[in-house]
Amino acid sequence: MSSHAGTIDHHHDPSTSTGIPNKKLLMWAFLASDCMFFATLISTHLIYRLHPPAGGLDPKVVFSPELTSFSTFILLMSSLMMALAVTAIQKNNVKSCRWSLIATILFGMIFLGCQVYEFNHFVLEKKMTLSNSLLGTTFYTLTGTHGCHVAIGVLWLSLMYVRSFKPAGSTQAWFGKNLLHVVVLLGALLLSLKATLGLVHALQVDGMTGAAISHFLKAEYLAIAGTLVSTGVLIGFARAAGAVDFNEKHAIDVESMGLYWHFVDIVWIVIFTAVYLLEYLK
Repeated sequence: MSSHAGTIDHHHDPSTSTGIPNKKLLMWAFLASDCMFFATLISTHLIYRLHPPAGGLDPKVVFSPELTSFSTFILLMSSLMMALAVTAIQKNNVKSCRWSLIATILFGMIFLGCQVYEFNHFVLEKKMTLSNSLLGTTFYTLTGTHGCHVAIGVLWLSLMYVRSFKPAGSTQAWFGKNLLHVVVLLGALLLSLKATLGLVHALQVDGMTGAAISHFLKAEYLAIAGTLVSTGVLIGFARAAGAVDFNEKHAIDVESMGLYWHFVDIVWIVIFTAVYLLEYLK
C-alpha cells in the first residue's frame, strides 16, 4: 500500500518550497490581510462603545438577538456543508460535492436575507442610519463589510457549482457557452430572496392570516413565477449527461474556497460576540 494512502494528493498543484500549494498559500496570505482589516473595524466599534456619546441610541433597544442568533446558526451550518463539499471532491464524489455547494449557497442567501431584513428594520423602525448616530456608523460599516464578504462567497460558490458541469475534453470557450447557467442560478437566488422577504413582510403586517398570503401572492407573483421557472431551468442544466472535467484534481480549488468561507464564518462569530452579546453582558 502506498505511504500516501488516506492523505490528500496535491501532486496536481504547483507547490512552494514549503510544500504548501500555491493557491492555498495565496489564500492564507489574503486571509491574513483580511483578518487585520476586520480587526481594525471590530476594534473601532468596541472603542466607541466604551465611550458612547450622550443621548445616543441604546443597542439593547435597537438589536434583535433572536433573529441574529438564528442567522448565526445558519451561517455555522453553512460551514458544515462547505466542509462536506471539500471532503466529497477529495473523494471524487462530484454529485455529493454539488449538493453540498448548493446547500452552502442557500444557507448563505438565508443569512444575507436576515441581514437585509435586519438593516431595513433598524432604519425604518428603530431610526438608526449610517449618519445619525455613532452606533449606526460603526455597526453598518462592520456588519455591512462582512455581508459583502458573504455575498462574494455566494457568488464564488455559484461559479464553482456551474464549473462542476464543464464537459470533459471541451475545447470551446466553455464559460461563454454556460454563462446562461450562471445567470439563471443567480437569478433564482435573488428572486427567491425577494419572495421570501416579501412573505416575511406580509406576515409581519397582517399576521398568520389568509389576507397575508393573499397580499404576498399579489405583490410577489412575478418573483414567485421567476423562481419556479429558473429552478426548472436549473434542474434541466443539472440533468446534462456526459463526463465532466471536475474531479479530485480540482479539490484544491474547492478547498481554497472553503478556507475563505470558514474565515467569513469565524469572523461573524467574533462580530456576533463583540457587537451583540457583549451589550447584554453589561
